[in-house]
Amino acid sequence: MSVKLRGHHLLCVLTFIGHGYSPAFSKNYKAVVKRLNAGEPVELVDGPDEICATLIREETEPHCFNCSVVERDKAAVKLASQILGSELHVGDELVLNSRLICKMREAYAEGSFRKACENCEWVQFCAEIASSGYEKVLLRNPKHH
Repeated sequence: MSVKLRGHHLLCVLTFIGHGYSPAFSKNYKAVVKRLNAGEPVELVDGPDEICATLIREETEPHCFNCSVVERDKAAVKLASQILGSELHVGDELVLNSRLICKMREAYAEGSFRKACENCEWVQFCAEIASSGYEKVLLRNPKHH
């Protein structure tokens, strides 16, 4: 089985410390991260994913379908492809292993993903997490490369 994630959530999981839009959203997100920590691969999807699921059930007009979010997905996939050195496409599977997480976190901290995070309400919060060295993140935090 694989965890279905949209493009920009490849970045969001790097800084997730348990906070979210609602308690149910956070609980679901923690369950997704637990699966990633267990080594379950990510399947890149177009549009709402497993992290979005609770928000879609809870809200009458969830932002998950907004054009701005779709554009954020495209930017995140493009930038992640550049950082990883191979082009990512919808349907691709990848495992967020220690090497990959370190590489993406370094790029995130350096600002390489800034364009993919434009207009996100969590951008400042995530920047603070990155600047603290990803101390409290739930996705495994490898200490070496």
